[in-house]
Amino acid sequence: MKKLGAEILCIGTELLLGEILNSNSQYIAQQLAILGIPHFYQTVVGDNPDRIHQALTIAASRSNLIITTGGLGPTPDDLTTEAIANFFDTPLEERPEIWQRIQQMYAQTGRTLTPNNRKQALLPKGADILTNPVGTAPGMIWEPQPDLLILTFPGVPSELYEMWDQVASPFLQAKYGQGTFHSRVLLYWGIAESALAAKVNHLFDLQNPTVAPYANYGQARLRITARANTQEEVIALIAPVEAEIREITGEFCYGTDDDSLSSVVGQILKERGETLAVAESCTGGGLGEVLTEVAGSSRYFLGGIISYSNEVKMAMLNVDRQTLEQHGAVSAIVAEQMAIGVKEQLKSDWGISITGIAGPDGGTTTKPVGLVYVAIADPEGKVAAIELKFSPSRGRNWIRKATVSSALDLFRKRFVMIG
Repeated sequence: MKKLGAEILCIGTELLLGEILNSNSQYIAQQLAILGIPHFYQTVVGDNPDRIHQALTIAASRSNLIITTGGLGPTPDDLTTEAIANFFDTPLEERPEIWQRIQQMYAQTGRTLTPNNRKQALLPKGADILTNPVGTAPGMIWEPQPDLLILTFPGVPSELYEMWDQVASPFLQAKYGQGTFHSRVLLYWGIAESALAAKVNHLFDLQNPTVAPYANYGQARLRITARANTQEEVIALIAPVEAEIREITGEFCYGTDDDSLSSVVGQILKERGETLAVAESCTGGGLGEVLTEVAGSSRYFLGGIISYSNEVKMAMLNVDRQTLEQHGAVSAIVAEQMAIGVKEQLKSDWGISITGIAGPDGGTTTKPVGLVYVAIADPEGKVAAIELKFSPSRGRNWIRKATVSSALDLFRKRFVMIG
């Protein structure tokens, strides 16, 4: 008997072409970890029956739980169910309850059924229905041979999530329940992954929980993962390690798990009952964009002014013409005047401004590409600018995104110090 191990098989030519981000495999991997089910392999294959068979041959030889996504729709290239049935030499049969539900869903939305919709009611003989509560494509739960279980899901993420929560997760917990994994991710800005790793290097040898660093787009992370019989026991294992890491890394840690710099800043503003407005030049509205990605941000974010030209800086933010001529738009004093100007114009408690050179052109010897100034104006009318320098080799988009994150982090630290 094979040792318990899961394999994710994502089916869809659009995944191979890079047209769609494969977020389903990440979601399933996270859910398997929560259930404590070991997961060793992931495969992506196009909509081709021969290649699907090849992938199944490999997966069935090394894994006893195969989870597929994609290929359950009504179009000719949706081949997953048929390919799996053929691989195990099992006939397809129509399930009347599925076909009835498909007809009902189309009638409720006023859509017209076509003959190919009926193929979604076909499942291998002996397979159980994995109910889809929000879509027309059900999956299946099937044991085609001893020591092998197959679960199929559509490729639409929202449908997959509902099917997993309502059907698959309880089923797998009952069948394979043997403890659970849980991870806690600590999020950092303003410290390189290597520097962060050096601070907590002594923790990397732990076995349960484990600690691992990784980075993405300038943001460093530390993931603490533990395994135990219950979720409560797992959390208890993680807690002291998290506390030690927080003590070592200090203010560089801005949040955990699903936090973002914008959500953390928003939470602080809500707790203080204060408002924010922004003035942006080189980031072109990027700061306002991430602030408004947070639900409920209208409670504290009043708006922003994109002052890309000097004329707009003068007309809408009251930046002094002589200051612009003497110091240039990319300067600490102009950033300070922008922050004060947007605070006054939009009548906010706080103002934050950004001006800089994102490149690839426009830099000089004294003001190179990557030079940025961020200024913060507080409720008392005090203002201070901070100079930031980013490597031009990172490129324009990276500089702009890093500037937005740095501005939020500087703002967060300002609040933390005041609080």
